[in-house]
Amino acid sequence: MGETEPLIRNVSDTAHWAAVYRANESERPDALFRDPFARRLAGERGERIFELPGQQRNAWAWVMRTYLGDRYLTEQVAAGADLVVNLAAGLDARPYRLPMPASLRWVEVDLPELIDYKEEVLRGEQPACALERVRLDLADADARRALFARLGREAKRAVVLSEGLLIYLTPDEVGALARDLAAPPSFERWILDVVSPGLVRMMQKQVGAHLSQAQAPLLFGPEEGPGFFARYGWEPLEVRSTFRAAIETRRLPWPLRLFGFLPESNGRQGKRPWSGICLMGKTGT
Repeated sequence: MGETEPLIRNVSDTAHWAAVYRANESERPDALFRDPFARRLAGERGERIFELPGQQRNAWAWVMRTYLGDRYLTEQVAAGADLVVNLAAGLDARPYRLPMPASLRWVEVDLPELIDYKEEVLRGEQPACALERVRLDLADADARRALFARLGREAKRAVVLSEGLLIYLTPDEVGALARDLAAPPSFERWILDVVSPGLVRMMQKQVGAHLSQAQAPLLFGPEEGPGFFARYGWEPLEVRSTFRAAIETRRLPWPLRLFGFLPESNGRQGKRPWSGICLMGKTGT
């Protein structure tokens, strides 16, 4: 890395950053999940980004996102999902580390450069299920609609995962993506993470400058909370607060545990810092 090169060059570098949190959690004796590939995938870039001030105290939020996402995915596959569509899959190694049935199809969608890097690092490793990787910029609406239509025809019951994606999109972009995902009848479930406007503002103060420099500003924190998606064909079936999950799993730092006495809410959050992992279903089903 050059001395003048920014730590976070583009949105793809956040995948390296997230992998460090998974690696650190995996190396704990009481780990909530094990990702033996995370340290390799993070690489030097991820380790350098992790050195930014305040990253260790924010570890609980990243860990909860992975932990809750794992739970929702395994539950949906156990309930009969035959396809997982992982949008902006980044350096996620779930097809390799989760005990998925060999009959399951798993499709990862991300930018070509990131997939190329991931395939090189994981060369020689075997996923637990049938894995397909699609090199695609999700901003290309026509291309993503064509992909969703193809995958929809090939599946009986699909679950979509979009971990860490929506916060980098505008509300209009999120709405358009949600509408496109609602079109294939077999896309029955969608696992996503959503944050409050208050948390977006807090994150902007902490790392916003680095992300804006990388042309990856933090944008999406809907006032309505998970209810934002109702107009696009989706409704929340279950919402898990990452804050509450961190208290239950003893990952929340002690000073923040005092907020555990506040009442839980999955609706409008306003200025309150809040994030949740949501299992969404088609409206009216």
